Amino acid sequence: MISVVEATFESPDGETFARETVRHPGAVSVVPVVDDGNVVVVRQYRASVERDLLEIPAGKRDVVGEPPAATARRELVEEIGMRAGRLEQLAELFMTPGFSDEHMTIFMALDLEACDAQADGPEERHMSIERIALDDVPTLIASGDIADAKTIVGLLLARQALS
Repeated sequence: MISVVEATFESPDGETFARETVRHPGAVSVVPVVDDGNVVVVRQYRASVERDLLEIPAGKRDVVGEPPAATARRELVEEIGMRAGRLEQLAELFMTPGFSDEHMTIFMALDLEACDAQADGPEERHMSIERIALDDVPTLIASGDIADAKTIVGLLLARQALS
């Protein structure tokens, strides 16, 4: 899945230096927009920060050769039990380029329909599904109720795209 490598790099001025870098297969995240202008998010425990976070559905690109849009569709089914009629790409970004090459593609899912959720791991089995209004997003970010970077970026971009 991920690995840590130590490699030597060369700066633009020719200086060489060593760095440990996390190699990551990439990831996707999805802003599921329901017909009433609300979005579906999940609240799940994240062991690395030892707390629950409110997040948009997301997951690693851990199926070799699977296109990002297919991964996004799979994550929607696994995490919130919904299928997207349409996916629109909102952004591509690097998550933490100071130490990782993780690349994320953020999508907005529209024309959603319910299906059976297919929880895959312990996080999915213990998460709760919630709905929030896009109009409330700035307040939820400012208050710290939404503190996950991909979620902040995705929700703000979806809000802008739909306005």
